[in-house]
Formats: sequence, structure tokens, C-alpha cells
Amino acid sequence: MEENNNNEQNGAGQTIIINQEKKESNGIGTAGFIISIIALFVGWVPFIGWLVWLTGAILSLIGVFKKPKGLSIAGLIISFIGVILLIFVLAGIGLAAMSVQ
Repeated sequence: MEENNNNEQNGAGQTIIINQEKKESNGIGTAGFIISIIALFVGWVPFIGWLVWLTGAILSLIGVFKKPKGLSIAGLIISFIGVILLIFVLAGIGLAAMSVQ
């Protein structure tokens, strides 16, 4: 009995292997990850940095509901780190403003 696992033989006796697997990709999750990394570097810029951070967080959150989830989850974690850094920056600005008075 002959078994056929995507292998075919041509006339010369050579085996030709046909790979029919299609790799899944998560473009939205990957975009969220990249934008979240960019947001770490430009997050200190008022409004523009915050907009970039928010865009990365939203795209990463949308990407979590698709497969594969790896980069989406990484983008969310980076976004949360960006939020923590943003809170520290705003708290520092607030403390500096209070000490001036």
C-alpha cells in the first residue's frame, strides 16, 4: 500500500515535496507591537507621544483576539509600561509645579 503525504515522484525518480502549510500572521498585532515600541521613545512628547501610545495599545488589544497572539501580548505589556512611565512623568511635572508656588 502506498502512502501519499504531499510527496510526488517525477519521472527521474526524484522526490518533490510540496509544502501546503500556510503560516498565520497577525498584522494588526504586529503593528500594535511596533507602534508600542515607538511610543516608548516618543511618549514624552505631549499629545503626539500620547496619541502614538494610545494607537499602539488599541491595535495590540485588537490583535489579542486573533492568532498568533505573541506580538499582540508583547505590545500590550509595552503599552502598560508606557502608561506607568507616563504616570511618573506627569506626577513629576505636577510635583515640580507645586514646588514652584
